[in-house]
Amino acid sequence: MSLLSVAQIEQINRASLGLLESVGVKVDHPDAVQKLVSAGAMSDAGGARVRIPRRLVAECLQKAPRNIRLADRRGGCAEVGADGGTVFWGGNALCIARGRERKEIASADLAEFTRLLDALEHVHGVVGTSINDYPPQVRDFVGFRILAENSTKHLRPVIFTGNGPLAIIEMAEVLAEGVALSERPIVSFGYSIVSPFHWGRAAMELFLNTSGRGLPMMVNAEPLAGGTSPVTLAGALTQANAEALSGIVILQVLEPGRPCVFNLGFAHMLDMRSALATSGRVQDALIAAAGAELARYHGLPSASWVSSDNFLCDEQSALEKATTGMLHALGGVNIIWGIGQLETEFTLCPEQAVIDNELAGIFLRAQRGIEVTPETIAEEVIRACAESGDFLTHEHTLSHFRAEQIEGDLLALRRREAWEASGRPTLGERAAEKVKEILSRPQEPTVTPGQSAQLREIEERWVRRLL
Repeated sequence: MSLLSVAQIEQINRASLGLLESVGVKVDHPDAVQKLVSAGAMSDAGGARVRIPRRLVAECLQKAPRNIRLADRRGGCAEVGADGGTVFWGGNALCIARGRERKEIASADLAEFTRLLDALEHVHGVVGTSINDYPPQVRDFVGFRILAENSTKHLRPVIFTGNGPLAIIEMAEVLAEGVALSERPIVSFGYSIVSPFHWGRAAMELFLNTSGRGLPMMVNAEPLAGGTSPVTLAGALTQANAEALSGIVILQVLEPGRPCVFNLGFAHMLDMRSALATSGRVQDALIAAAGAELARYHGLPSASWVSSDNFLCDEQSALEKATTGMLHALGGVNIIWGIGQLETEFTLCPEQAVIDNELAGIFLRAQRGIEVTPETIAEEVIRACAESGDFLTHEHTLSHFRAEQIEGDLLALRRREAWEASGRPTLGERAAEKVKEILSRPQEPTVTPGQSAQLREIEERWVRRLL
């Protein structure tokens, strides 16, 4: 699926490059500014705002890999990027939904939600979040330890401080069991520019403190169309493209060849009636899908975030997740965040997570499309069965039916009599039962006792240092 022609992409990109040359970006770190100037950028008299020539952008894009690897701790490693591939991750929020109510996320909630995601087959990565029972200075690396103790999937911490990544890298090296993280990237990082055109100090400390290790870094442009960027989708894309390109340049200047993700899919629109940011509307999905097209034009992996604007798991959240998520997937986004996300990314919901897992399976099947080969056309099978009409017992059906259709726990077909006998459950009720069933299973350890002790020793050492 294509939303933009090559000519339109080039038109947007020319405008973005012009903005980087004329307006530039504010960079709140003198070391980063100095390295950019040494690479060919120009700084203003105050030294904070940097103008980036298009020549430097082109050089840095040439250095960035087309694809990145995202490893888990089960021996798997997904490769996604400009050449294709899609994975789904959890989300980051401040609250967790409990039916019609919500509460701030605590460490126990993050552990339980992570354990749930670990059991969902179409979720490939778990994401850290704010935990209100720890001070802000230590939430990122404490959250990482909680992720590791409850999942063996790819780990994506959310960073709150400049020092947090250093503690996280220590912990990740324990989990990698002697293998270099560049060879086994079980952890990745990311940060957002402040629109318009402002890289804060925390972002620069993350970029600097994680450089030199070959670890994937996601560059997020998050303009609020109508608030911090033009309200038109093309204008928001132009600004976001420039902002994300500036992050790619900074990262490649600091570490040539570092794996990077070009993310325009965190952009939102400002609803003029409510003054709220939207996330589950078609315009948000259009920006994400178009952002993936711009990423492929640059030869980079892409990312986005799928959320509902609704407050709870019900028909509206299912509708918004299904319609917008399909646009993300058919648009070829590589990393789709937001499994279990509600309330414009403010809230996580376990029941929504299991519904989203089934939606992710549907999206991946739609993305795969229709395979056309002599084997799938099945001309000889049709000849053989034309008179009897019995395709059901033919070996061709047995060989191919699993690949052609998908089966899910929540959307499994059954006869009405069976549905009535089970109490006529709604989708939401079936999702709630699925959550209970998963969390009632005995928890299998995801770290060894030795690793757990090392993780907690690192955590305690950094807590003493920072508090």
